[in-house]
Amino acid sequence: MEMEIFGIDFGCAFGSLRDGKIPEKDCLLPLLSKLLGYGIVAASTTVKVPQIMKILKHRSIRGLSMVAFELEVVGYTIALAYCLHKGLPFSAYGELAFLLIQAIILVAIIYYFSQPMGIKTWIRPLIYCAVAPTILAGQIDPVLFEALYASQHAIFFFARVPQIWENFRNKSTGELSFLTSLMNSAGSIVRVFTSIQEKAPTSVVLGSVIGIVTNGTILSQIITYSKPQAAKEKKMK
Repeated sequence: MEMEIFGIDFGCAFGSLRDGKIPEKDCLLPLLSKLLGYGIVAASTTVKVPQIMKILKHRSIRGLSMVAFELEVVGYTIALAYCLHKGLPFSAYGELAFLLIQAIILVAIIYYFSQPMGIKTWIRPLIYCAVAPTILAGQIDPVLFEALYASQHAIFFFARVPQIWENFRNKSTGELSFLTSLMNSAGSIVRVFTSIQEKAPTSVVLGSVIGIVTNGTILSQIITYSKPQAAKEKKMK
């Protein structure tokens, strides 16, 4: 029985259910992986919106590390370019495109509320705009491309470290959004499963594992540091 919708084969699952049987693991896991993969892609279209809205509402970037958000843009660019040119199915990496767009918007907003900015700060986005199109087009040496992709795990790790340190130093997470951090953590957990099912390279799975650790740390900081603040506000009332 063939029933394929958006590249997802529902045939074996519906066939088993029609016969009154529970679908086999070999049938169910790939189907679940595809559904979760597209679920992540759909959720990624709004994952950074709570963070953007929080900054715009308070007109403040208090407690946010500019370098952390800039490195995120670089990491998403490299990861998206690699997945595109490896020919992975869209369900295995689609969220990277939406995350990259939102990350660029987020950095632009942070720049806006960081005025005035020095020349050194402007040099970074200018270099990115000059190099990013070449990377996304895959017009670099294959060996260099592999090395670049391997480095993006370190980029994502060090993108989170400044923010984690800033939170720890201030004992506050400032304008960081709980919803965005929660979705980032959940997405990383689910992506490990889908990457394994889609037989993605080990390096792709490793990136998701790093995401679980770093995003989970920031999420725990938001929960931990928001408690004293909430108690203080309650006491003042």
